[in-house]
Amino acid sequence: MTKSELIADLSAANPHLRGQDVELIVATVFNEITAALSRGERVELRGFGAFTVKRREARTGRNPRTGEAVPVEEKAAPFFKAGKELRERVNRGKRRAAPHKSRAERGVPA
Repeated sequence: MTKSELIADLSAANPHLRGQDVELIVATVFNEITAALSRGERVELRGFGAFTVKRREARTGRNPRTGEAVPVEEKAAPFFKAGKELRERVNRGKRRAAPHKSRAERGVPA
């Protein structure tokens, strides 16, 4: 789903709101999440997930074409961890794996 599709779906589900207002709401939510992450803060949306920033240390990488050592600067990358409710909804209806049995329960000697 793209941002414009999200706006269209929200507009259709909320006919009492103008399309421009829905677009402003979506943009504001995304901008606030982005601003919080740029300040190094964690953003948690209960039931959905949490956005954090992970720092990657400076290191020496390799150019895959030449094999030459290349310095890679320290950087930050956004990271998303899905919440329990989101994971359950995504996996709803899928077959669950049988519970894991220990070696002893399977009759395998230790």
